[in-house]
Amino acid sequence: MTERGRHRILITGANGQLGIALQHALAGEEVTALGRSELDVTDEAAVLRTFDELTPAVVIHAAAWTDTAGCEKDPVRATKVNALAAGIVAEASRDVGAVIVYISSNEVFDGVASEPYTEDAAPNPVNEYGRSKLGGETEVRDATERHYIVRTSWLYGPGRTSFPEKIVHAARERGQLKLVTDEIASPTWTVDLAAAIAELIKHPQFGIYHLTNAGAASRKEWADEVLKLASLSETSVETTTLAEYGGPYRKPMFSALANIRAAKLGIELRPWREALACHQSAERGSKQGVGVPDRLA
Repeated sequence: MTERGRHRILITGANGQLGIALQHALAGEEVTALGRSELDVTDEAAVLRTFDELTPAVVIHAAAWTDTAGCEKDPVRATKVNALAAGIVAEASRDVGAVIVYISSNEVFDGVASEPYTEDAAPNPVNEYGRSKLGGETEVRDATERHYIVRTSWLYGPGRTSFPEKIVHAARERGQLKLVTDEIASPTWTVDLAAAIAELIKHPQFGIYHLTNAGAASRKEWADEVLKLASLSETSVETTTLAEYGGPYRKPMFSALANIRAAKLGIELRPWREALACHQSAERGSKQGVGVPDRLA
């Protein structure tokens, strides 16, 4: 599949937690991974120049602005980074004959469902981050038919201090936590997501896919499991709701995603509790100098 002098896979957002995991998952392929300092995806001229030089066969567009509160404060920037830039990257992919994978979010949904959202469910975002990611989906679909739109949720993994690490730190520092019980989605380990994406691009069935670790949890349930695995179950936990907690933006209450289409291709992610146990074990090993495997079974 690789021609001489041709980079098979280009990853944007190389320094993000998913970008890092993708580089490990695709280590056996010919990969070019570019961070923001190397490629500003909002700069159309830079994107076109880079794509002309690299002529990738597959582009995994993982670059994004994921600060939900920041997006709410600055929707213009959110649209520029998450939506318009996706259109630039998709058009450049089309022009060099590349397939594009666009990483989207569970937050394109309004959260009023009682069952996991399927790929065919109608999006209806309730915050600026969700609107910008849905805008990116539209830009990609309009630019090229040869696309995978991958929606996922609640990412955590090596390379960034994310929810599990924040919970452990807060428990050790304060000894007590306040956790939301009615915000529900699917915690997803970037190691598993990256492996699933690496498998998905082998199948030329384009369209929308939902890829998360199996099952769903509230923020409190997720934190409870983190605390158990860290031997911190004795931490005092106060429960609250989204309404009581408040915040500068709305969140979808129930936004678990159903993996229907990828499952038909044989691509399924393990239950979120199993993935979390592997993550926390790997993190402990990393701190002890053992290192983190590229992929964990």
